[in-house]
Amino acid sequence: MRSDRPRLLIADGVGVGKTIEAGLIIKELQARNKIESVLIICPKPLITEKKWENEMRRFEEKFSPLDGPMMRNCIKETNLEGQWPQQYEKAIIPFSLFDEKLLYGSEGKKRKRKKQGLLDLDPPPKFDLVIVDEAHKIKNQSTYTHQATRFFCDNAEAVIFLTATPIQLGGNDLFTLLNVIRPDLVIDENTYQSMIAPNPKIHKAVNILRAQEEDWQSQAKDLLEQAAHTGWGISVIKNKPEFLEIQEKLAKNNLSPEQRVDLIRDIEELNTFSDMINRTRRRDIGSFTVREPKTIEAEFTPEQKKVHDKVLEIQADVLSLIHDNQNIKFMMSTILRQAASCINGLVPFLEDILTRNLSEIEELAFLDEWDALKIAKIPQDIRKIISKAENLGNKDPKLESLLKIVYEKQSDENNRIIVFSTFRHTLKYLYTNLIEKGVRVGLVNGDTPVEERISLRECFEMDRKSDDAVDVLLFSEIGCEGLDYQFCDCMVNYDLPWNPMKIEQRIGRIDRNGQQSEKVLIYNMITKDTVDAAIYERCLKRIGVFESTLGAGEEILGEISQQIQGIAEDYQLTEQQRNDKLQQLADNKIREIQEQKRLEDRQAEFFGVNLPQKQIDDEIKHATSLWLSPEAVQRLVTNYIRKAAGEMASSEFILGEGIEKTLRLSENVRRKLLEDYRQMPKGKSTVERPWENWLSGDNPMLKITFDIRCAADKRNVTLISPQHPLVRQAAAKLEITDKPVACLEVCQSGITSGDYPFAVYKWVYTGITKKTELMPIASSKEVTENLEELLAQACDFDYETQITDYSLWEDIESSHYKLWSFARHRHIENVRSNAEYKEKSLSVSHKARVSRYQDIINNADDDKIIRMRTSELKSAEMDYKQKIEEIQAAPQRADLNSDIVAYGILRVKEC
Repeated sequence: MRSDRPRLLIADGVGVGKTIEAGLIIKELQARNKIESVLIICPKPLITEKKWENEMRRFEEKFSPLDGPMMRNCIKETNLEGQWPQQYEKAIIPFSLFDEKLLYGSEGKKRKRKKQGLLDLDPPPKFDLVIVDEAHKIKNQSTYTHQATRFFCDNAEAVIFLTATPIQLGGNDLFTLLNVIRPDLVIDENTYQSMIAPNPKIHKAVNILRAQEEDWQSQAKDLLEQAAHTGWGISVIKNKPEFLEIQEKLAKNNLSPEQRVDLIRDIEELNTFSDMINRTRRRDIGSFTVREPKTIEAEFTPEQKKVHDKVLEIQADVLSLIHDNQNIKFMMSTILRQAASCINGLVPFLEDILTRNLSEIEELAFLDEWDALKIAKIPQDIRKIISKAENLGNKDPKLESLLKIVYEKQSDENNRIIVFSTFRHTLKYLYTNLIEKGVRVGLVNGDTPVEERISLRECFEMDRKSDDAVDVLLFSEIGCEGLDYQFCDCMVNYDLPWNPMKIEQRIGRIDRNGQQSEKVLIYNMITKDTVDAAIYERCLKRIGVFESTLGAGEEILGEISQQIQGIAEDYQLTEQQRNDKLQQLADNKIREIQEQKRLEDRQAEFFGVNLPQKQIDDEIKHATSLWLSPEAVQRLVTNYIRKAAGEMASSEFILGEGIEKTLRLSENVRRKLLEDYRQMPKGKSTVERPWENWLSGDNPMLKITFDIRCAADKRNVTLISPQHPLVRQAAAKLEITDKPVACLEVCQSGITSGDYPFAVYKWVYTGITKKTELMPIASSKEVTENLEELLAQACDFDYETQITDYSLWEDIESSHYKLWSFARHRHIENVRSNAEYKEKSLSVSHKARVSRYQDIINNADDDKIIRMRTSELKSAEMDYKQKIEEIQAAPQRADLNSDIVAYGILRVKEC
């Protein structure tokens, strides 16, 4: 596996942004390599709701979801043509398609030819990238879901697994996931257990460096020696060039703070799973807002109470008669919750609900006298209760409580409110009443088209002064999926699902990455003396789902949901017994959840996921390139357009002070840019055609942004990323042929004022992988250390004299040569050492992998298992051959090439 084509398990917590992270990985890989074919495998609901389609559109990527017939056609065409159909090279496949026929094919009827399966394809389809969402779905190796997913992953260049819960899975399950991601390394469970062994020592060494404990260098060195003397450490870590270099540094005296920070990063890379698992938990980030839950209790009016109780009584009588007094608890569940949610909203539907089974009880035979009288009385009771229900009047304490929340919120700067209900009758009732009260309200349920959902979201985000703004958005459970609302900080649960996972999904619409408010308000509306009230007070509230994300796995949350339902529907329980059971359930599950968190913290020692917020911030800063920042991209585009505009270059082309901007170009300038565009090699991004259409059209204005978050929130805004045609045009047309001199000025305290010559060099590392690095060097060491940040803040200025003498940069060139010579020698040595180490390591692991496959094949009786493992063995042999050739060629390719990018003068002024 080439290191620039990752195989990674991203295990971030709920709401941290795994889908966005996947999109960013796609764009990053496209910037580095030729990434054209991408396969996304995910649960079917995420396809039905177009979650992945919509998310990928934010990154200018168009994906096609495949159903059964389309998938079979792809297999057929691949079998005939030898490659996956080009029109589906970016595809989304649901797990539900993976069955025996898809994998192994099927025998044709009569004389028809056998239909090919995935395992029949030779060569197999090779995707540049496979993304598996909810990857824990493949944890069972015996399922077709696992086997088909593995087939695509084994033949892919890069693989990304996404799941919020792998650390909470059993050790065997985590092994299964890692074995699919890196079968060449995580060969079997014994290997996996051996790999874990050094990590606690490495983790402890990192913590000692962070805390700067007394004698930290010596302590860390001893701990790393212990890690290197585990079984895995002896075979993998001990002779690793990076490990030897770390130990050498730790042996030195007086390491600077900067060197200590670098050492932390280097030691973390020794962690067995450092290049396989990335996990960011919500509490690691620390920037998520505080949840402030508020309970709003409402009582039925006497009239509502009578209608509520009588409706349940009639329904129970009818069902008992039909089902011969059998336990009808599960049949009553829905009407119980509907009535507790909104009895007034249920009124228009009562006649249908209560009379739908009358024909069945009228046909009952062999009834005793009592039952016959009871049946005769039911229609009369239904008519009476419907009459009472239709005359309930306008008094509704629960609705009044909601209106009070709405009116109070309107005095806040952020006046938006999301209201959830499980039931459509409730949502319709609320919508009608809020409209009558003059509230600007929208409604989204499962039938609302995607375009309308997006439009309502845009109205909901608008400034309250806009005529089209929406202040309150009503949601059903399904309606809330697919779009995020981090610009809203208040939600109301008009009724509550009994499933904590669904509650977390509701709250996750607003309590997520990007929420700007210090706290989010969560109003839980409960009607007293209902089953919902008991479940809320005795269980849901106690387990803490409203205060913070539980962080519990699907298994625990699923158990809570099932047990709540079982208790709520058991009519043989008295009210006190029901309350006691709910409280006991909560106490038991609280202990389980706390134990999960304790185990997860303990597992940080093995997986290296326990990062404090400062460390995360440092990592982000270290990984961020100022040369590709939105500001840098905007400067590049501005300079290019100015050059294209010629005599009109004094005009403003990019309007707007915020992150959302408007690109305004005259017809002449658009035509010039269109000429440049048509000379460029065409890509396959979905933004190519819209960009060409705009350049050749009549509209001089285009909404743009250089900020990916803005593009994610506003889908009608074009993202000008480094991969956008405008940026590629600018980079090509502004290619440097002479020696330009940039004259820049910056205001900076702490650095001596003056003019500092500087130069920017491009270093290209070749060998095992190719890497490009920009190396800025100034005439002052102090300025060099801060040069990237200073250049990012600097503005143009006119230098007093024309620069024709390049001797100003002779000293810089001399300094650069010394740095380059040292770096080149070190790089070539590192490539040689790493190649030797990688070749030995790869050979050992490959022999073990082949031996394992051969043992399985030799001992298997099932032809399907033999076919599957033979296919995997063939892929392993091809994979090994490719890798070993790349490693052996690396030392000959190793070099560090340098080229000048720009000269400059930086004028530093005291602030």
